[in-house]
Amino acid sequence: MSKGKVCLAYSGGLDTSIILAWLLEQGYEVVAFMANVGQEEDFDAAREKALKIGATKYVLVDCREDFVKEILFPAVQVNAVYEDVYLLGTSLARPIIAKAQIDVAKQEGCFAVSHGCTGKGNDQIRFELGFYALKPDVEVIAPWRLPEFFERFAGRNDLLDYAAQKGIPVAQTKSKPWSTDENQAHISYEAGILEDPDTTPPKDMWKLIVDPTDAPDTPQDLTIEFSRGLPVKLSYSKGGKDFAATKPLDIFQAASNLGRANGVGRIDIVEDRYINLKSRGCYEQAPLTVLRKAHVDLEGLTLDKEVRALRDQFVSPNYSRLLYNGSYFSPECEYIRSMIQPSQETVNGQVRMRLYKGNAIVLGRSSSTENLYDPTESSMDELTGFSPIDTSGFIAIQAIRIKKYGESKKAKNQDITL
Repeated sequence: MSKGKVCLAYSGGLDTSIILAWLLEQGYEVVAFMANVGQEEDFDAAREKALKIGATKYVLVDCREDFVKEILFPAVQVNAVYEDVYLLGTSLARPIIAKAQIDVAKQEGCFAVSHGCTGKGNDQIRFELGFYALKPDVEVIAPWRLPEFFERFAGRNDLLDYAAQKGIPVAQTKSKPWSTDENQAHISYEAGILEDPDTTPPKDMWKLIVDPTDAPDTPQDLTIEFSRGLPVKLSYSKGGKDFAATKPLDIFQAASNLGRANGVGRIDIVEDRYINLKSRGCYEQAPLTVLRKAHVDLEGLTLDKEVRALRDQFVSPNYSRLLYNGSYFSPECEYIRSMIQPSQETVNGQVRMRLYKGNAIVLGRSSSTENLYDPTESSMDELTGFSPIDTSGFIAIQAIRIKKYGESKKAKNQDITL
């Protein structure tokens, strides 16, 4: 007799294929859920594989449009980044996947949901906090935290052996055991030989982005237009033809294709997981690299200095931290998200860029409506609009506090050091 119906987040990869078989062994009926978030995947093969292993049903949900409009573009607006370099590709996908999975669980009458996240990673937190926010009474089965599972499958070699015994085809091998997670924003690599932070990733590991040394010798120029901080058009020429993308998904895909073809967006970092462990990760994040760089640059021309400072001090770092930590569906993140758009009302204009052998180079920027830069005021060759005499008073006022600081040091016989 079945213990009940479980909705499993199924990727078609090693871990979730084994988990599917294991849940069936435990007596559960399993609905294999898969979200299309832009990963390069043979969904028909995944469906066939899930049903062959024994899933009652396979459900594929196309999340690509919502992913770009609701999650990825707002991340561009707020310049989201974690620890200076990671553009949160995995983290950003989790809210959209969690929502789709809960929707399928409700539709299929599942009492529980399950996932293949490890007990040492961030994704278990991201998914489960999302599940509980969206359906507070849901039960979560997390095999990698259950002794009966992790004692049986101590590592990837055990999973590979089990897959061989059960006749489950998998892409990973014992010679290439790293784990990957892919969506339209990026792909991540971790585990296996990558757990040594001093090991250089092999060239054949990278899947999406051309090696910068192999990228074309001819630069690729493009122009990105923004309205209220959102990309609304990406145009470029290639092979003597002009191209323009204007729909959100098309813009994001064009940025991805151009960035990847020109070696833009590879990173290799050691990051701090929310669970207080350090982790080595390699990422390919071409589209976010291109779009974010253009957006940051346009803000220099169009965004008020103090608004930008407040946004950069509070909104961007907190949004990025909450996303990374899995708290997208939380009152504090809802509050932070409400602050993104007000800072973007003036971010209107265009940025011209050049992609060349791993580099994304800004060539120029302009705005017909929100330009805060006045060449006459800023010119070193003209006095129009700005009197140098005014600066004397400005410096004198600023110096009041600084003089007192110097006097206090002198009274204590202390030198001010460099």
